[in-house]
Amino acid sequence: MTGLLVRRAEPADHPAVARLTVAAYEADGQLKGEHGYGVVLADVAARAETGEVLVAVDGATGEVLGAVTFVLPGTPYAELSGPGEAEFRMLAVDPAAQGRGAGVALVRACVARAAELGCSAVVICVRAGMADAAHRLYARLGFVRVPAKDWSPLPGVQLLGLRLDLTRG
Repeated sequence: MTGLLVRRAEPADHPAVARLTVAAYEADGQLKGEHGYGVVLADVAARAETGEVLVAVDGATGEVLGAVTFVLPGTPYAELSGPGEAEFRMLAVDPAAQGRGAGVALVRACVARAAELGCSAVVICVRAGMADAAHRLYARLGFVRVPAKDWSPLPGVQLLGLRLDLTRG
């Protein structure tokens, strides 16, 4: 298996990130009935202006396999994070590249970045009813449900809050 490299996205990566993010969300059924969220997902440049867009790339070919947006509280894409917490959003792996470890590598990179910045926790939200594989991935990496952080951006869309405490050894 070829190694994965996680790095900050460059402007040249933005079209690939836009394509794979929309494709991943569509494949999971997360864009059914949505009004405009696909456009938000595809606007990688806007995310990169106020957050850190990270990409997982194939170490041999340089192909972008997945992406995530890392944000801090008070920035435009932050939804759940409070003081001392980091957050990541829009984690997506190209459907053709799933199962190669890109998702785990991106989550670990976000956790490492949060620790590097001195954050006490990382918070995320996942859509209720989302693929069990995603819930298992986050549980395996130490994220726990925090019902107080659950919320709904639109009628019929329920998001569940998850948190990883970085202060426990």
